[in-house]
Amino acid sequence: MEHEIKTLTARLLAHRVVPRADALARKALLDDIFRAELDKSLAAVGLRLVENPYAEHIAAALLPEMTEPVFGSGDAWLNNNLGLPRDGVALLVILWALIILPKRERQIARVEAGKESQSDMFGAQKPLETGETVSTGISEDALYADFGKALGGRTRFAANLGRLVNLGFIVRRSRWLDEGPMLDLMIDYAQLAPRIIEGALADVLLRREGRDALVDKRADDEIEDEIAEDGIASAGPLFDLPPDDAADGEAR
Repeated sequence: MEHEIKTLTARLLAHRVVPRADALARKALLDDIFRAELDKSLAAVGLRLVENPYAEHIAAALLPEMTEPVFGSGDAWLNNNLGLPRDGVALLVILWALIILPKRERQIARVEAGKESQSDMFGAQKPLETGETVSTGISEDALYADFGKALGGRTRFAANLGRLVNLGFIVRRSRWLDEGPMLDLMIDYAQLAPRIIEGALADVLLRREGRDALVDKRADDEIEDEIAEDGIASAGPLFDLPPDDAADGEAR
């Protein structure tokens, strides 16, 4: 078991994500003893395992008590350790809102529909659907048309998009952007989703089905300011949401 734990830990650190279908990943999710030893091994270096049933991969993240030592430094509070600029973080949040939120809605709807149609009260629960059956992407051209100006123009937009592709957040095919392995792991859904649904990107969600024109679309600079003020939450090893006073200080 010790060798398997070392192997999985090393792969999580080296590759950042491991497919959920991998043998060692499945063992970590299904074997309580193995999971306990893995958690202990990761905790020894300030990390924890990140997984959710809606994602196709698992990853390693900072323990909550390590957030301040890693991201806090004097008066500054880092919002990521990838070197992403502010407009790059804003682009990442927009992509998460356009791809992951609709995906999660479809997954939950299918689970609820399955429960209603299940006649055998002791029947086995079906696994959650993932991948292309529930996750749809967005046109790169449509994304730029809506947010390009607020995100720094064509050059900045292309540069930041390239960074997100290289980091595994987005898969880019013929100017179409799909979910990458990191996108559904690196943000705390429970923490950020309400902020987006009720706040800065509420109008964007009106476009989820068919992606029609935005209704009462806010000015581009206003959207950028609100995204920056909200920040992003961390469910992965790369990002963290600072305390309210630190966040306010950074945004202003």
